[in-house]
Amino acid sequence: MERRTMSVERSGGGDPVRTLALLWSAQPSAGRPGSAGKPARGRPPRLTLAQIRLAAVAVADRDGLATMSMARVAEEVGVGTMSLYTYVPGKAELIDLMVDSVLSERDLPGPDDVRPSGWRARIVLYAERTRAAYRRHPWLREVSMVRPPLGPGLLGQREYLLAALADTGLSARQVVAATDAIATFVDAAAGQQAESEQAERATGQSTDEWWSDRNSFWEDHFDVERFPAMTRTWEADGFVGTAEAMVDAYEFGLRLLLDGIERTIEATRQ
Repeated sequence: MERRTMSVERSGGGDPVRTLALLWSAQPSAGRPGSAGKPARGRPPRLTLAQIRLAAVAVADRDGLATMSMARVAEEVGVGTMSLYTYVPGKAELIDLMVDSVLSERDLPGPDDVRPSGWRARIVLYAERTRAAYRRHPWLREVSMVRPPLGPGLLGQREYLLAALADTGLSARQVVAATDAIATFVDAAAGQQAESEQAERATGQSTDEWWSDRNSFWEDHFDVERFPAMTRTWEADGFVGTAEAMVDAYEFGLRLLLDGIERTIEATRQ
């Protein structure tokens, strides 16, 4: 049975000037061709930043974030490790590139794109695409984004969420607070689902099977008098399978969050 320990990496830990240059080097809106990520001298570059970024994501997708190193990525793209350093200064900067690339995959509609009608539908679109990104790249939950990568993927998310609530009547501070609450909830729910699915793949055992192996707990250790609320809930058929419960919690939580925002919007119109 395979066992993995989850490492925790942090975005925003690299050199700020180099990282920002790498994140934005391929963006046409920069107004000039980006030179970051290309060797400064010598022969024409063998690689592009996009190739390096995709290779790093592929390694993490396949083998886990803990295995992703400059040496592994260099092997993936077929160059020496020192050659890779001429494109990306180190692992910290590479992690920012990986995270922002995955965030960009969500392809959230921009200002000139067609968007769902109504702010709630727009938030639901954001939530579903974010959950899908975590499912494709479960290692994303292992990266703390308290200090986020300031790239197009993150800023595209921020722009989309702010625009979704901008014309609702909420104050600017309320809009920021609401979008932060939405992002926090969705990231947590998506990360939990991704972690559960990753555990099933790594162990070959479903979460429900894991619980089934521990059925003796309820007969031998659970005290109905000590945990009366749990007992009442069980007797009322409140508990369901783990996968179903996770979906219920996500859908219920998101609905309550959006309902609360909607009531605040209605209050500002009275």
